[in-house]
Amino acid sequence: MAGRTTGAAASEAAQRTRRMPRAQRREQILGAATRAFARGGYSATGLDDVAAEAGISRVILYQHFDSKADLYRAVLDRACARLTEAVGDDDFDDTSIPSLLRAAGGDPDGFRLLFRHAAREPEFRDVIDTIRTASTEIAERHIGEVVPEGQWRDWAARLVPAVAIEAVIAWLDAGQPDHDHAADRVAQVVRAAIQAAQPR
Repeated sequence: MAGRTTGAAASEAAQRTRRMPRAQRREQILGAATRAFARGGYSATGLDDVAAEAGISRVILYQHFDSKADLYRAVLDRACARLTEAVGDDDFDDTSIPSLLRAAGGDPDGFRLLFRHAAREPEFRDVIDTIRTASTEIAERHIGEVVPEGQWRDWAARLVPAVAIEAVIAWLDAGQPDHDHAADRVAQVVRAAIQAAQPR
């Protein structure tokens, strides 16, 4: 009796798997791939790992993505889109750091993939380079009023986004402590970086 029940449950699960709409299936795969790649990085994670994480066959995986590289780039693009939606892409204000923390806390695997893994993977380095270039330009506009034009402003414009991102990753790695005050703490670190570039 138990064997028949287990077989029926497996059959029902298979039916649900086959009937999932294409867009929903793609999103399921991207979520599973994000988790799998965040655990092992691109090189150490195979498509079988992703399929197992998603609870699907490799055949279904190939119906949506041509290769591991294609899947990984789609995962990075999804993480970028979520980050841009949460934080914006053209300005820095009082809402930016809280928004960054919410985005990271809502998708920690995607955030780590962008800023920890992709930066070390030459084939996908262009993704993080694009983010860094945009972040540097935004930071330079933001600090222009307090740091004079010159080499120290250039230094600070590169440092401030890097400090903010590393502070958020460290916050994730520490278990996302003190949500109510985390943004203030990260903002203090960012302000210290800006202050360090100001004239003496």
